[in-house]
Amino acid sequence: MSNQSALEKDLNSFDPAVRRRALEELVALVNAGHISVPPPKGEVNLHFHTFFSYNANDWSPSRIAWESKKYGLEVSGIVDFDVLDGMEEFLNAGDLLNLKSVVGLETRVFIQELKDKVMSSPNEPGIAYFMASGCFKRPLPGTEAEKILVSMAEMARKRNLGLVERVNDYLGEVQVDYVRDVIPLTPSGNATERHLLRAYELKAAEVFGHDLEHTASFWARKLDIPQQDVLQMMSDTPRFHEKIRAKLMKFGGVGYVLPDSGSFPSIEDAVKMIHGIDALPMIAWLDGTNAGEEDTVAFLGLLRTKGVVAINIIPDRNWNIKDPAEKALKVGKLKEVVEAARDFHMPISVGTEMNRIGQRFVDDFSAPELLPYVGDFLRGARCLYGHTLLARHIDFGWFSNKAGKAFGRDESARLNFFAEVGRVPPSRTVRDALSGMAHVDDPGEILAMLRNLM
Repeated sequence: MSNQSALEKDLNSFDPAVRRRALEELVALVNAGHISVPPPKGEVNLHFHTFFSYNANDWSPSRIAWESKKYGLEVSGIVDFDVLDGMEEFLNAGDLLNLKSVVGLETRVFIQELKDKVMSSPNEPGIAYFMASGCFKRPLPGTEAEKILVSMAEMARKRNLGLVERVNDYLGEVQVDYVRDVIPLTPSGNATERHLLRAYELKAAEVFGHDLEHTASFWARKLDIPQQDVLQMMSDTPRFHEKIRAKLMKFGGVGYVLPDSGSFPSIEDAVKMIHGIDALPMIAWLDGTNAGEEDTVAFLGLLRTKGVVAINIIPDRNWNIKDPAEKALKVGKLKEVVEAARDFHMPISVGTEMNRIGQRFVDDFSAPELLPYVGDFLRGARCLYGHTLLARHIDFGWFSNKAGKAFGRDESARLNFFAEVGRVPPSRTVRDALSGMAHVDDPGEILAMLRNLM
């Protein structure tokens, strides 16, 4: 194994000191000319899940930052479910690598006004995936924001425990202990459904050893499919995993229980928490074909009244589709949502998640279906990075008093300003210059200084 490969492997260690040391050594190799990295391309991914909430490659925040730099992403962003555990590490890695870095948090919320309509959470009326973006600090101890954030993680833990109990009852000889078998798969105890899936797969392998026929027979019985089909699927890991999830954990599965309004935080509480950390409340849009999202303008209009200011899109869902009719419908919906976001002056965040085997590292920005919107995607990423940069260094974030004084209700001017800030290449020089401008509250003066450094 080469030194670079060994260091990259260390970036996935559960020990943060090992990760930091490996990243510093990789940067030293770059600075010495032993590793070459490309200049930034016109591509972004702001939706990498890290191993703090399941990454299919087991990548840490540091590993994602490194891979982003090595590839040449202009802006890179992590998103984890219900926690900010990777935030400081990713932002610090971005500083070390001179990489534009953005941190997000994802959860699910209940929206009372849409309680009878399905949105981004399939088959679950009233429930929507929801996000914070531009996170750079944690809630202050004892604040309501901290209590809400803690409650999000606790709700997720309780859902997991209930799911494990029901799945264990069904599987019989393959029993998973949440503390012993699931928690060790995570660096900080924040398990997700995909961690549960891995735990059950590992436990089945432990129970049946290398007896492939016995293992396939077990899954054939439990998944209600022919054993020969199981044997074929076992060589196609993503397909096999999705089959297990569908039978055990998803809607209609043996472990599934339909959530109610108390299963997830309300959108109001989520927005309150996100405001408490001076980040941007952001809706996670699915594809526009469900009842809750189909009237795009009405949907985003309602969310705006709730305090939502940004939108997350996973473009692959709306164009990389085999069926021509389905593709035509969803490409049309993509056009609708981008145009609505423009009208509402909402920055758009895009990315590929990478919490499932087979997902690409970055969207295909050259795809004809995406080309009309690449400018919107870059602008949104630059905007969220611009907010992060100024919020961290001079208290001039999206919702700061300085921004409020400068822009008032002019959301177009606000978006344009932060997007322009986000165009500036990251460097120690920029960060040092900003550290001496804490007193500045004039957007023109900030932009003039930053442009002089470009």
